[in-house]
Amino acid sequence: MMEQLKSRYSFSVLLAGVQWLFFLFTNTVMVPLSIGHALGLAPGEIAGSMQRSFILTGILCIIQVIWGHRYALMDGPAGVWWGLVLSICASAPAMGLSLASVAASLTSGFVLSSILVIILTLCGFLKVLQRIFTPIVMGVYLLLLTFQLANTFFKGMIGYDQTGKWDLSLAGLSLFIIVVVAIIHIKGKGKFGQFSLLSGIVVGWIAYAILFGGGESARSVAEGANGVWHWFPWGTPQLEPGIILVGLIAGLVNMTNTLTSLIAASKMYQRETTEKQYRRSFLFTNFFSILGGCLGLIPFGTFASSIGFLENTKVLRRAALFAGSVMFILVGVFPSLSGWLAQLPLSVGNAVLFAAYLQMFGTAIRTFQGAVFNPKTIYRVALPVLIGISIMNIPSSAFTEFPPLLTPILSNGLVIGVVMVIILENFVRWDKYETKAPQKEMNAAAESAVKEKVATATSVN
Repeated sequence: MMEQLKSRYSFSVLLAGVQWLFFLFTNTVMVPLSIGHALGLAPGEIAGSMQRSFILTGILCIIQVIWGHRYALMDGPAGVWWGLVLSICASAPAMGLSLASVAASLTSGFVLSSILVIILTLCGFLKVLQRIFTPIVMGVYLLLLTFQLANTFFKGMIGYDQTGKWDLSLAGLSLFIIVVVAIIHIKGKGKFGQFSLLSGIVVGWIAYAILFGGGESARSVAEGANGVWHWFPWGTPQLEPGIILVGLIAGLVNMTNTLTSLIAASKMYQRETTEKQYRRSFLFTNFFSILGGCLGLIPFGTFASSIGFLENTKVLRRAALFAGSVMFILVGVFPSLSGWLAQLPLSVGNAVLFAAYLQMFGTAIRTFQGAVFNPKTIYRVALPVLIGISIMNIPSSAFTEFPPLLTPILSNGLVIGVVMVIILENFVRWDKYETKAPQKEMNAAAESAVKEKVATATSVN
């Protein structure tokens, strides 16, 4: 009997590990690919950076699971840095810089910002950050992150291209995949419901192959790799003051991302995250960011989007992420495995991730529980959220008149929204407005009750 239970547990962990493998891959593959093209790197260099990214991401996840924060949370290429690097590359001509100079300066920015975060962590800055990051701030952050990710994956799953057109057939298939994931997640009994995302990938991949054949996929990383390990592949680090300054700001923003992830995870696991867990998580993430910067990779961060994945799958076991991370390392080590996995159609991966991140919306809403909202206090959430979403929907070309060095920050709706809510939470006494309105309502209700009693007594007399 015990042997059967062990074999069932092992098989369940293996399946959950495969599910994590696809999650790690789909959240990682596009980062080195898009940055490599933005910097004008050769195909072989891009392929090598992909393999390095897979290997280091897998190793970091294993270290975090065993010695770091000890949660089933993905640590990988940080989304804040990804958007920032692409924005800086697009602004390079306006700054009078060549792409080679930008790449070399970015390397310095990666390393210096990671060193700054390590110093702040060792000096106790996390306590200050925890005081700033109230439930309202965390809720706004998660809402904006949900909108940003949903927008990205929605465009990917409908085949939205640069001309502003979308593919109706791909959109129909993506809708079918989302329905499959939702039905399995809601109706699935026992452990079957835990593998809704994996089921969506398998069904979607098969359906795509039947309807469209091969073709549209995340490009194979097995082709043209010129070796994996290169020290400073982006050139000798340079010190461009503007890029360094923006990089230091991005490092601080990335700290809030990790903090949000750990706070949300502690609620999901129903246990308090200790100061040692916070400290070890930041130290490991930023040590790997320094190493990655020297190897031509953007800094790492803990993915708050992992919360949506966990909410959907309900598989909280760390062993599952451990298994998935080992598989991901093997994918990076063996280019043939990378090439096979890269055949996953992007629209299928995006549709599954869109379904997974729907759960993050619920997590964000639950974060606001206990807060009192009325016509005055609603500003603390509505203003940063709606301004952040509005900025997200403005094309980058609209920011060309801004100073080039400020463009990456001012054009980032997530960053602006989080900065706004932090300012509002720390400079406005919202508790004053929370208590006044209810008190007035209570007084009015009491007066009404008294008048009613008087009227009743008069009529009786």
